[in-house]
Formats: sequence, structure tokens, C-alpha cells
Amino acid sequence: MQALRASSKASRASARRRLRQVAAESHRSTPCTRGFATEAGDVSQQYEHARTNYVLKSDSDRIFTNLYSRHDHLLKGAQARGDWHRTKDIIAKGDEWIIKQIMASGLRGRGGAGFPSGLKWSFMNKRDKATGKVLLDGKPRYLVVNADEGEPGTCKDREIMRGDPHKLVEGSYIYIRGEFYQEAAHLQAAIYEAYKAGLVGKNACGSGYDFDVYLHRGAGAYICGEETALIESIEGKQGKPRLKPPFPADVGLFGCPTTVANVETVAVAPTICRRGADWFAGIGRPKNQGTKLFCISGHVNTPCVVEESMSIPLRELIERHCGGVRGGWDNLLGIVPGGSSVPILTKEECETALMDFDSLKDLNSGLGTGAVIVMDKSTDIVAAIARFSKVRPFSRWACMG
Repeated sequence: MQALRASSKASRASARRRLRQVAAESHRSTPCTRGFATEAGDVSQQYEHARTNYVLKSDSDRIFTNLYSRHDHLLKGAQARGDWHRTKDIIAKGDEWIIKQIMASGLRGRGGAGFPSGLKWSFMNKRDKATGKVLLDGKPRYLVVNADEGEPGTCKDREIMRGDPHKLVEGSYIYIRGEFYQEAAHLQAAIYEAYKAGLVGKNACGSGYDFDVYLHRGAGAYICGEETALIESIEGKQGKPRLKPPFPADVGLFGCPTTVANVETVAVAPTICRRGADWFAGIGRPKNQGTKLFCISGHVNTPCVVEESMSIPLRELIERHCGGVRGGWDNLLGIVPGGSSVPILTKEECETALMDFDSLKDLNSGLGTGAVIVMDKSTDIVAAIARFSKVRPFSRWACMG
């Protein structure tokens, strides 16, 4: 046993050395690309173009209207803000029309991976290759909404559940982080109201469809943010990831076809169907379309959660909505653009970075969950990274299974 442990330890050490070597070689062979690298011309002109075109020009383009809980979060307040408007008509157009709208909108998963949402949702209904008709197997279909928001710096989904819960209910089996007590209470109240009004349940909205919504509270394990671990937890098992294949779209919750999606992803879907795919696709830039919630914290004058256009310049996002960096832009050391699991950007990179999947990937970082953590020159960057690595989710849960 001791020999096996020693061998395993040596193998892990060897693997770590190899990863460092590969990373160093990759860094040498692939120079870090600027945020505007895909466009030619003067950087200042490109920044001005992005600052002018990739921002929300009107509050009417915002989907989330109660992020700060200033208005009534209950059903009457939600309906006054446009939720549940003609939902029956949307359902009557059928699942194929809804999926085509989501595909055409360019919506990508808002939980971090950025996978095209319409494509992911289309995997649920297998079709006969000859006739094109959906193959019916008699099994229910599940949409599992992942509200297990546990990554440090990320706090957007809780604001949706606290202030705009009906957007999520309209758009849902919901798995919520165990620590979110108030959010769970608001969400459960929204579910009760929706049942009472006939908006969900048997013959939901008078559509002929039966649509039940359940809220399942987790126990705090970060690993349950992984979709198959989340499914295991709902089924009453230990939250450990499953081997794939089979994938959840084929064998998911209770052995039935299942789609697992992030809170924000599901919450924007009804508005896309209501306003049209072209409206959503017209915000941002190609392959990085629509609006996005950004949670901005750290060394800024006014930390906040705000909905903005995808592809907004990072500097513009901070100066427009947070009053700038504490002590001024020249006092900036670096920024984590997408939650504590993505690499830090230098001040120089921050000046040209666009807040979308492709720009941040070009900078060898990532959009992640859109959790922006700003660090000024008073920060000990090594201590900050060490602190991130010691946070319970990464140290305790990330290697389970």
C-alpha cells in the first residue's frame, strides 16, 4: 500500500511538471493576443468603436428589471414588468420554433462554458432520420436549472432569484445552492404563485402541456455545479460526477432525457421568444451576442451587478457602472474577468479587452461567469492567487469523483 501511494504521488508530481512544461512551451510559441487582434487598425480607434457600439443604448434592452430588488418580486409586480405576457402563445408555437429562436439569437450558456444554448437544447428530442418526427419513448423530459452558484466573485444568479424569480420560473426542476435561504424562499413563493394562477402545473397556461416545477436545495458542495454531479444529488446520491457517455440528454435525471442549464441562460429565454431572435442577436458582436450580467467587485468605487451588452470594453464597463478603479485607472494592477477560476489580466490587457468569450480567450483568459474582480496596486498578487487556491470549492471539491 505504501509503495502504491509513493508511486501515485510520484506520478502526480511528474504530471504537474509536464503541465508546467507544456504551458511554458505554449506561451513561448503562441504570443498573447490583444483583445482587438481580429480587427486591423489603430487600437484607440478600435476601442472607441467598441465603446460606442458594444454598450446598451437603452434601458428597454435590459431583460432583468429588478436586480436590486427595488420593486415587487411577486407575481403582480412581475406581470407589470412584462413577465408571463402571452406565454401561452409562445408555447403554442411548439418546441421546434422555440429552439430555432434560441439558435438564431446566438445565445451561449451563461454559466461559464459558453456552449450554444439552442444546440444543447436540441439534443433532448431525438428525431427519426427518415421522417424528421420526434421519437416518443414515453419518458418525461427534465430541465434542470443549475442555481448552485458557488464560485468566488460570482453573485449574478442570486440577484435573479431574489429580485426576478418569475423570469426563472417562466423560462423550469430547479437545483439551488443550500446557502441561498432568501433566494430559495423568493423562488418557492414564485412557484406557488405560478401554480395558483395556472401558469405552471397541469395544462400550464391553458396550453395542453403539463409543466411541473420543483425546487431542490443542495448541501453546499461546489462539485454539484457539474451537471452530472448535480443530477446525482437530486436523485439522493452523493454528488459525484458520472462517467460520460451516456450524456444527460440521453440518460439524465431518473434515467430520462435531461438538459442542465444555468439560471441566467434559462431566465433570458422567454424574453428572446417574446421580442424575437433578431433583437437579441443585434446586441454585441458576432458569436458573442445579447446581454450579459456582470458582477463587479474588488477595488472599484461602486461594486455592483449590472446587465450590459456582450463585448463591452472591460474598462468602459468599470468606468460606466462602478465609478472607475479606486484611486484611478493608473492605480490598477490587474483584473480577474470571469470568476476566480480564470487567469488574471494585466493592466495593459485590460485596456483593450472586450467582455466576451472570444476576446478573453484570445488573451488566454476567459469570460467564465462574468464575475469581474478588480485589484489595485495595494494587492499582493501572489497572496491573492494563493487565497483563491485555498478557497474551499477548489481545494476540497474540485478533484472529487
